[in-house]
Amino acid sequence: MDYSTLNTWHKSQKVASIKGRYITINDIQPLLDNLPTLFSVETLGYSVANRPISKVTFGTGPITVLGWSQMHGNESTTTKALFDVFKWFDSNKEKNAVTDLLDTCTFIMVPMLNPDGADAYTRANANNVDLNRDAQDLSQPESVILKNLYTNLKPDYCLNLHGQRTIFGVGEPAKSAIVSFLSPSQDELRTVTQSRKIGMSLIADMNEMLQEFIPDSVGRYDDGFNINCVGDTLQHHNIPTVLFEAGHYPGDYDREETRTLVFLSLIRIFESVRLLKSKKNTSSNPYFTIPENKKCFFDYLIRSIKLPVLGVVDLAVQFEETLENGTLNFVPKIHQIGDLKEFNGHIEVNYEGSAPINKDNFDWKEGVIIEEIQTNSSLPTTFSLKRNDLL
Repeated sequence: MDYSTLNTWHKSQKVASIKGRYITINDIQPLLDNLPTLFSVETLGYSVANRPISKVTFGTGPITVLGWSQMHGNESTTTKALFDVFKWFDSNKEKNAVTDLLDTCTFIMVPMLNPDGADAYTRANANNVDLNRDAQDLSQPESVILKNLYTNLKPDYCLNLHGQRTIFGVGEPAKSAIVSFLSPSQDELRTVTQSRKIGMSLIADMNEMLQEFIPDSVGRYDDGFNINCVGDTLQHHNIPTVLFEAGHYPGDYDREETRTLVFLSLIRIFESVRLLKSKKNTSSNPYFTIPENKKCFFDYLIRSIKLPVLGVVDLAVQFEETLENGTLNFVPKIHQIGDLKEFNGHIEVNYEGSAPINKDNFDWKEGVIIEEIQTNSSLPTTFSLKRNDLL
C-alpha cells in the first residue's frame, strides 16, 4: 500500500459532513442510513437514553475484525476516521488492494458505542458509568451490547478505538504523543503471551508506517492490568486486541490532522491482519522500542513570570472542554503554578522575570480562567490564551 498516496486521498476526500470534536448520533445517523450497498447496517440495541447503537459490516472473508469507537463519548476522532475508511473502501472497491481485504476479512465496526455520552460530551454514559470499567459488572446496556456482540462473533482481532488528552508526550526531549497504541495485558504480571505478541506485531507495523508522517511522535500506552477494562478482558480470553489512542497534533485541537493518521493506521492494521499468517516473525521487540507515554505537556506553559506574592514561577494553562448550548468551548484555566521545568507546553513563552500588567486584583490560582496576559517586556504586549488563536 502506498501510504503517501493514501494520505493525499484522505486530505481531499474525507467525509466533509463530520468534523471537529463534538460528534453525536445526529451527525452520524444520516451517514449510516446512506451507506452504499457494500455495507450492512444493523441496530444492536439502545443506550440508557434510548439512542440506537449500530454496527456496520463489510467484507466476506474468514478473518473477523471487530472494532468500536466512542466508548467514551468525548473521544470522537476515531469515529470520524471510521467513516473515512468506509468511504475509501467504497471508492476503491474495484481495486485489488481493497478486494483482497474484503475477500480475506469480515469487518464489523460500531461507530458509536456511547451515544448518550457523545451527546453530552462526557466520558461516561447517561448513568455516569465509564463503559471501559464495566467489562465485568456489565451494569450498563451499552456494555451488554458489546459483550453480546463479541461473544456471538468470536472475533479473531479486536480494535478498541479511543482518544487521549493533550497532556501526553513521548520520547526525550518530549514531543506530543500524536497517536498511541497498546496491546493490553491479560494478567497482573503483564506476561507477553502469544495473544499480546500478535497485537504487538500489528502495532509495530502501524508504528513503522506512521514514522514517515510523525517521526518520534508515536507512543506506547501504559499496560497496567485491569480486568474491568474491555481490552484487558478480551486479551484475557486470548483475543488479540489493539487499543488506539488518538492524540494531539500540535495546533490541531479539532483533531483533523490526527484523524488522517488514525485513518492511515486503520488501513495499515487491516492490511497487517490480512498478511499476518504469512508473516514469519511476530517478535515483541519492535513494539517495546516504541517509547511509553508520559504526562508531561500542558496546552500553554508561561515560564518565569513574576506573580504577586509568588515571585518568579512557571504558569501552566490547560483547556477545559465545556459544552454550552450544543457548542464545544475550550476554556483556558490555570492548571498549575510553580517550578515546572520537567514539563513542556504545546505553546511556550518565557517571560524572563517580567510581571503581567492590567491584572489588578486577579486571583492567581489553579482553576481560574485566564484568556490573555499583558506585559511591558520585549515580548508581544498581549499574549492570547484563547484556543481560536491557534487555529
